[in-house]
Amino acid sequence: MKFVATAGLCLISAVIGGLTTVATIPYIYPTNAVSSIQTANSSSNSPSIAQVNNLTTTPTNFPVAQIAKDVGPAVVGVSNFQSSRSYFGNSGLQEVGSGSGFIIDAQKGYIVTNNHVIDGAQKVTVSLSDGRNLDAKIIGADPRTDLAVLQISDTKNLTAVKLGDSSKIEVGESVVAIGNPGGTEFARSVTTGVISATNRTLDIQGEASFNLIQTDAAINPGNSGGPLVDYQGQVIGINSAKYAESGFEGMGFAIPISDATPTIQQLITSGVAKHPALLVSTDDQYNSYAQSNNKALGAYISAVTPNGPAAKAGIVKGDVITKINNVQVQNSSDLIHELYKYNVGGKVTITYIRDGQTKEVQATLGEISSNQ
Repeated sequence: MKFVATAGLCLISAVIGGLTTVATIPYIYPTNAVSSIQTANSSSNSPSIAQVNNLTTTPTNFPVAQIAKDVGPAVVGVSNFQSSRSYFGNSGLQEVGSGSGFIIDAQKGYIVTNNHVIDGAQKVTVSLSDGRNLDAKIIGADPRTDLAVLQISDTKNLTAVKLGDSSKIEVGESVVAIGNPGGTEFARSVTTGVISATNRTLDIQGEASFNLIQTDAAINPGNSGGPLVDYQGQVIGINSAKYAESGFEGMGFAIPISDATPTIQQLITSGVAKHPALLVSTDDQYNSYAQSNNKALGAYISAVTPNGPAAKAGIVKGDVITKINNVQVQNSSDLIHELYKYNVGGKVTITYIRDGQTKEVQATLGEISSNQ
């Protein structure tokens, strides 16, 4: 397993929702960092994502039942097919995993899911609530935020979700998770719970870019990419991960929809997502050394891209970044998380340690896209 990654770019992912039989662990975190966390698994020319404030249905004494009726038809199953070879020498495409997704534009057939659900796919199919199974086109995918947008051409009788404002959610608020745990056999399963916490961070690819929503609504393998819905019937999150260490229950995580929407819009518009970056590589093995030798924790710089933002600011290999604009950075994940709060071209103050001395420098953030 590799331990080096590009800061602001790459983290690891153990797939629970998308590829239930294929896990990807591409870059920077040590094994114990992922042993207990798994990813759960309009008519105009311009892309649009609908946002509304209230359900159009009449009140009911069974809000979850009504939510299931309203949102369930917009939830889809997503299957990932890749090449395989049988014992008899025959080759072909085989389903290697499945997850969930939800329709955000019924007229254009756009569907949101997690990147890890469709990662490596040579063919993607979508199963709808009315029984249709359709081939889907990958419009864009972004490993750095674990988001992907699909499109189906048959848009007859589709239902789209309504998006809420995840910046206004409160701890203790009731929520509903809808998805396909275990595949189509349990399609559109509904589980309930509350928002257990907000602003959670996980050291896994994509999810490290966000302050996540924590919920005790059951999120199982196959739920990845499905919606987390509030009691107004609005999607407030994208179910993406769960804490799976033995003895722990009811710790699922969702990407806040308000934070995900800009990336989703980029993927729809151009097929790629662009992110701010320092263009450095980091190595978190440094932190084991730092803890053993009473050194400051931080993001150890193992390589610097020539003429990149960090290089122009004077950052060199061996520096340890400890703060971005006075916010503490203790590892590569923290560095990525902080950088993603800013825009390409924005200026940040970097605090770092070199040869035991603490220094500060200002850098102008560069750009890296999801296809790099």
